[in-house]
Amino acid sequence: MAGLSLRCGDCGVQLRSVEEAQAHAEATSHTNFAESAEAVLNLICAGCGKPCRSQTEVDLHTKRTGHAEFTDKTMEAAKPIDLEAPLKPASEAMDVDASGSGESQAEMVAPEVNKEMLADLESMGFSMGRATRALHFSSNSTIEGVINWLSEHQEDPDIDEMPMVPAISNAEANKPSLTPEEKKIKAQELRERARKKKEEEERRMEREREKERIRIGKELLEAKRMEEVNERKRIIELRRLEKEEERRAREKIRQKLEEDKAERRRKLGLPAEVPSASKPSAALPIEEKKSALPVRPATKAERMRDCLRNIKQQNKEEDAKVKRAFRTLLTYIGNVVKSPEEDKFRKIRLSNATFQERVGNLGGTQFLELCGFEKLEDNEFLFLARDKVDKAILNTAGAELNSAITNPFFGVL
Repeated sequence: MAGLSLRCGDCGVQLRSVEEAQAHAEATSHTNFAESAEAVLNLICAGCGKPCRSQTEVDLHTKRTGHAEFTDKTMEAAKPIDLEAPLKPASEAMDVDASGSGESQAEMVAPEVNKEMLADLESMGFSMGRATRALHFSSNSTIEGVINWLSEHQEDPDIDEMPMVPAISNAEANKPSLTPEEKKIKAQELRERARKKKEEEERRMEREREKERIRIGKELLEAKRMEEVNERKRIIELRRLEKEEERRAREKIRQKLEEDKAERRRKLGLPAEVPSASKPSAALPIEEKKSALPVRPATKAERMRDCLRNIKQQNKEEDAKVKRAFRTLLTYIGNVVKSPEEDKFRKIRLSNATFQERVGNLGGTQFLELCGFEKLEDNEFLFLARDKVDKAILNTAGAELNSAITNPFFGVL
C-alpha cells in the first residue's frame, strides 16, 4: 500500500507530495525521506474555512481570531504518494518553449532563506511553502518576527504557495548591500550621531544642575533674609524694653525732685504748691479714676525686679560690687537651668566666705528664695529641691538679672 505522506528523517516534517519533498531537500539539504502511512493534517476552521496543517497553526489561528472549532478533513484530502511520477529537472524546464513560458520559468526560482530557521519552522508544523514565504518576506529576521508575519498574513489565499523570484534578483539579494567603504562611512556617521546625542544629553543635564543650584541658592538667601528679619525684631523688642525701663527711671527721678522741692518749701516755711496750679484740673478726675481701680498683686517678675532694685539702692556707692553680685546670681541660676539634676548646683552653703562676700552681704539671699531656694532647718544651706525646679521662673530671673546688669538707669531711685 502506498504511503499517504513523506516524512523527513532529519527533522520529522510531513510532506504531501514528492514535489514538496524535493523542495524541502533543496532548501534544507535533507535527503533522508521515508513513506509514512500517517496523512498530513488538514484541519478546516468552521468559522472562516482556514486550513491548518498542524496543531501549532491551530493554536495560532485560535489566538488571533478566537475561532476554536475545526473540522478534521485529513482523510478526505489524503492521497497516496506516487513515487513513480517523473520529476522534471530544472535543465529540461529551461529547454521547453524557449520562446515564451519556458524562458520565464527558467528565470524564476525559489528564494534563498535561512535553512536553520526553515527547519525550525517546519518542525513547528508549518508547510515548507508557508515557512519559505514568511522567511522571504520578513527578510530572515528572527523566529519571533516570522511568527508575527505569519499571524498577520494567515488569511492570505496564497499563504501556502512557494514564493518565486527572478534568478537575477535572488542573486543580487544575496550580495552585500554595502561595500566596506560604505560600511565604514555608515559606522562613522552612527558614531558621530551617538556623540552628538551624548553631548546634547550632557548639556541638558548641566542645565538641570544649574537650575538646581539656582533653586538652592534662592532658598539659602530666603533663609538668611528671614534670620535677619527675626534678629531685627529681637533687637527692636530689646530696645523697647530698655526705653520702657528708662522712662520709668526718669519718672521716678521727676517724682523725687518734686518731693525734694516740696520738702525745701516746707523747711523755708513756704506754703505747699496747690496741685491745681501746676497741673490741669482735668487731671484730678483721672487720678480719682486711677485710685478707684483695683490694685493688681505684684507678679513674681516684679518682686524679683524690686529685690534687685533694693540691692542697688542700698549699695549706691559700690556699683562694682552690685554688678558682681548680679553676675554671681546669674551664674547660680544658669547652672541650675543647664544641669537641674546636679545637686551641687541646687545647694549653696550660706557660711561660704565667697558667697557672703559677693551675694549674702548685699542681700542677694532673698532673690534666690524668690527663685525657689529654701533654707534648711539648720539655716546652713540654701537648697532647691529637684521637683521644685521651675525653668520658667528661672528664665524670668535670668532676664531680670540681664536687664539690671546692662541697663545704666536700673535702680537709680
